[in-house]
Amino acid sequence: MIIDIHGHYTTEPPALHLFRDKQLAGLADSARRPASTDLGISDEVLVKSVEPQLKFQKERGGDLTVFSPRAGGMAHHVGTEAISIEWTRISNDLIHRICTLLPDHFVGVGQLPQFPGVSPGNCIPELERMVKELGFIGVNLNPDPSGGYWTDPPLINRHWYPIYEKLAELEVPAMIHVSSSCNPNFHHTGAHYLNGDTTAFMQLIQGDLFQDFPTLRLVIPHGGGAVPFHWGRYRGLAQDMKKPPLAEHLLKNVYFDTCVYHLPGIELLTKVIPVDNILFASEMVGAVKGIDPETGHYYDDTKRYLDQVTGLSEANRYQIFEGNARRVYPRLDKLLTKRGHPGKKV
Repeated sequence: MIIDIHGHYTTEPPALHLFRDKQLAGLADSARRPASTDLGISDEVLVKSVEPQLKFQKERGGDLTVFSPRAGGMAHHVGTEAISIEWTRISNDLIHRICTLLPDHFVGVGQLPQFPGVSPGNCIPELERMVKELGFIGVNLNPDPSGGYWTDPPLINRHWYPIYEKLAELEVPAMIHVSSSCNPNFHHTGAHYLNGDTTAFMQLIQGDLFQDFPTLRLVIPHGGGAVPFHWGRYRGLAQDMKKPPLAEHLLKNVYFDTCVYHLPGIELLTKVIPVDNILFASEMVGAVKGIDPETGHYYDDTKRYLDQVTGLSEANRYQIFEGNARRVYPRLDKLLTKRGHPGKKV
């Protein structure tokens, strides 16, 4: 199977955006607050809204997309914690409906109701709901709920431990994914996203998180930001800090996706990062929607790049496209096995 582990609901119906506008307007004027959380979105509208994803999935040879709310739309820095809780439940419920309507094409990952300065432990009720009731296989965890100002402690701080404990208990991995940026210095997809990926990896080097949580699995998206290109720097910094080699220190628990939008970048990723730690992903329809004039193909058609990489065996390709996803997301493996797709041992 070709499993894309990084897809976002970027084609939401207008009714969702209208609700969000009213929800935030209600902060200034309670009379403008939505009267109901019933968005009035029919199943037919939901299916139609994901036609672009279904079209690309078919054209590019994909089988299944791990689907979550739009990352930039999480906007944990906006409003209040109560607003974040309401918005998160509505967003996750829409993902659940899509995955129920189109189970052969989508499987759910949820956002968390984070808010700056608030313990991530407050997100546990929603985490349990999305896993136990909605059947989600993973979660997006924002390392910077402030939206570009990094006011919360680093990921290795005990501030985050309550959510890690629950993730480990539920056997659910977290994709470390920032949301929109309200800091004008950082364009949200071109700078803030990649800053978040790189920053998260460096934070993990500085600590010993996986000594406390040996079964915790974290996915760093967008190819790991700057990490593969500066692998020597990170190896050297870890060595200077008297940390174990990176393969021992982090790579039993940290994984990278293939949301890298040119062939040389994918080639570098596969040369630097062990195949065991790479998961196929495209982020479609996401940060870059256009066609590359140099190739005549969409930038985010990442399978095309992987198909061109030399030096990958068939076993390697199976790992990247299916096997690693099933290993990193145990609930996905159980779901696929139940559906008659037992997979192979990696």
